[in-house]
Amino acid sequence: MAMMAVAPHRESSSGSINKHLTDSGKYVRYTTEQVEALERVYAECPKPSSLRRQQLIRECPILCNIEPKQIKVWFQNRRCREKQRKEASRLQTVNRKLTAMNKLLMEENDRLQKQVSQLVCENAYMRQQLQTVNASAATDGSCDSVVTTPQHSLRDANNPAGLLSIAEETLAEFLSKATGTAVDWVQMPGMKPGPDSVGIFAISQSCSGVAARACGLVSLEPTKIAEILKDRPSWFRDCRSTEVFTMFPAGNGGTIELVYSQTYAPTTLAPARDFWTLRYTKTLENGSLVICERSLSGSGAGPSATAASQFVRAEMLPSGYLIRPCEGGGSIIHIVDHLNLEAWSVPEVLRPLYESSKVVAQKITIAALRYVRQIAQETSGEVVYGLGRQPAVLRTFSQRLNRGFNDAVNGFNDDGWSMMASDGAEDVIISVNSTKNLTSTSNPANSFAFLGGILCAKASMLLQNVPPAVLVRFLREHRSEWADFNVDAYSAASLKAGSYAYPGMRPTRFTGSQIIMPLGHTIENEEMLEVIRLEGHSLVQEDAFVSRDIHLLQICSGIDENAVGSCSELVFAPIDEMFPDDAPLLPSGFRVIPLDSKAKDTHDALNTNRTLDLTSSLEVGPATYPSAPDASSSGQNLRSVLTIAFQFPFESNLQENVATMAMQYVRSVISSVQRVAMAISPSGLSPSLGPKLSPGSPEALTLAQWICQSYSYYIGGELLSSDDSSTGGEAVLKSLWHHQDAILCCSLKSLPVFIFANQAGLDMLETTLVALQDITLDRIFDESGRKALCGDFAKLMQEGLAYLAGGICMSTMGRHVSFEQAVAWKVHAAGEESNVHCLAFSFVNWSFV
Repeated sequence: MAMMAVAPHRESSSGSINKHLTDSGKYVRYTTEQVEALERVYAECPKPSSLRRQQLIRECPILCNIEPKQIKVWFQNRRCREKQRKEASRLQTVNRKLTAMNKLLMEENDRLQKQVSQLVCENAYMRQQLQTVNASAATDGSCDSVVTTPQHSLRDANNPAGLLSIAEETLAEFLSKATGTAVDWVQMPGMKPGPDSVGIFAISQSCSGVAARACGLVSLEPTKIAEILKDRPSWFRDCRSTEVFTMFPAGNGGTIELVYSQTYAPTTLAPARDFWTLRYTKTLENGSLVICERSLSGSGAGPSATAASQFVRAEMLPSGYLIRPCEGGGSIIHIVDHLNLEAWSVPEVLRPLYESSKVVAQKITIAALRYVRQIAQETSGEVVYGLGRQPAVLRTFSQRLNRGFNDAVNGFNDDGWSMMASDGAEDVIISVNSTKNLTSTSNPANSFAFLGGILCAKASMLLQNVPPAVLVRFLREHRSEWADFNVDAYSAASLKAGSYAYPGMRPTRFTGSQIIMPLGHTIENEEMLEVIRLEGHSLVQEDAFVSRDIHLLQICSGIDENAVGSCSELVFAPIDEMFPDDAPLLPSGFRVIPLDSKAKDTHDALNTNRTLDLTSSLEVGPATYPSAPDASSSGQNLRSVLTIAFQFPFESNLQENVATMAMQYVRSVISSVQRVAMAISPSGLSPSLGPKLSPGSPEALTLAQWICQSYSYYIGGELLSSDDSSTGGEAVLKSLWHHQDAILCCSLKSLPVFIFANQAGLDMLETTLVALQDITLDRIFDESGRKALCGDFAKLMQEGLAYLAGGICMSTMGRHVSFEQAVAWKVHAAGEESNVHCLAFSFVNWSFV
């Protein structure tokens, strides 16, 4: 359609151009062909330069009668219309979302009002019954009452008619839970509804089994959502397999399926679960799509699996998904999961995991809604990933890491796993799989097919009063505190052609630093996928120019203390630096599962404020823990189970050697983790006395006084203000801790290691008080810095004082730090100059480069 670029007598931002075109009489209307030509150019380049516009006129004869300035105005107007169109589309989308969410919230409000009315009626009825019983008791001294609860048992499911009856019954019960008051729902702790939230979540209260409910808005069509949710292994990380044994039409437009599914056990301390269920899919009269499911009993006992001894048959009460289409696109989903996980079959300490509706919500219900929303955002192009990888590829990597770790923890017989004879101690379990074949189709050299098999060393233990998020975050950021890089190198070398089998690997020196390269994360950052590079250098002259770095593909979840998460995990696997999409993975890692509901904790504020730098261990005095209960009660409220599993490839003739190495390595990891757990546990610190900084060290208060006294002795000035110095005690420690310069103390060993740092020192090195004690002095300097330090070290030991010129040092994360000057002095107790305890360094005006 011919159109006018600018009205002849209308003033605008381009008024001067319009006036010129109008006055000169050279303005012409565009023909349909000219508009089509300009639209084609706009599709390729919305903002062409002056040269490009002139070239366009030369190359397109139909535009020869149009002035370049008029074409410029056309593109300006076209961009403006495009911007307005996009904004209008965005506002329409937001409006549709708000309308749907408002409808959802109004329905939820109606449901809650019905629930309140029902509870009021039940309360009045109970009062009436109580009055009747009391009246009867007044006239008759004895009263026998029998309370009967109707027991629902599934009929024999040998014929389609019987199955259809069960399916319709299941549908009615599910809908009453999803939109009605069949279950006493309460709001999920920590989850707030609203237009910007993922959805509305609720958990059951006082009902048989454990149940959770969610409803939310997703920008996908109902059939697509149904397809995603039916594929349970893709989003439910604890689902091992789902197999449909029978499927037939129900005669009313619906479909009935008999499904057998298996779920992993989260720890080595309990058996896995399996389910034998009927699944019913049907479209309702109002256009909603329903997928509901329940367990079958009686003759429908399910398949007889070869590994049945490793599973406990659990029960699924009527559960499922109600998917309602929205006007203008998208869907509202209602999800209900109602289970009886047979808690009797696990040790008593683990029963909270199987009797908690909150755990069901976290692991299944919330995970389902989040996954569907993740797919919706990936489909719309809102999610951006690193290294040029497609979202589906990275999602597959995450699933493979989780599945591989779960396989290692469970060690199912039908997967080829068998137990090795132990050394008598039951702390670490060794399993062997000689049939596992991990191959890479793109590069056959990158496979484990040539090996004798896979060996797994695993263990589970109870932790007291240790925040899972803090522990896993520390393990992620400070790998050198618990890992042996030579063992990592052994697993990594098995991925490469011509690898060096254990124990004959090429000698390598690892710097202890790691570089974390993010790949992607879920929409709420509850799970991160990343590549870790551990830097190593060959100690053999001929390999000096060959990179010995280790690359790990890693997934980390549950490290936000304030997030509602079922557990905290750190799972990783060695990977070739080329990072092929089908790279074989051998996952190992940690899983920390809280046993008690966080909502029941009496010291949530304490957990929220816990930090990796252990600042609170130095904030002495009772004010540090205003709400902390006694140690016994806090331990009871913060119990968690730690599960560790490490996998190693081996050649047939080295199985015993690798088993011994794996046993020793996992035990050393357990020891390191326990040490870290003790340090980050609030009950593991003594704020009234000040913690021991390292074995043989004085308390923090005493060391702070020695540092300041020695500084004054050698330099003649005061390190701290005169007020803090004269007050002594806690004030000295607090002032030193918050001093603007980075103050660090190192031991007098042949290879000096740090034993203390204030807050600025920890920030400069990007470490913690726990990790600090394994960092050597030479590690923070580059080659020139180490040479300068050696030159001043003799003067420092002789005179007790040395000034280091400004320069560059490095943090534990590999970042460069510049400092204006550094002062070093001996630290000793007052009057004991000959008995030097350590060396102190003060880095003045430091900053990251």
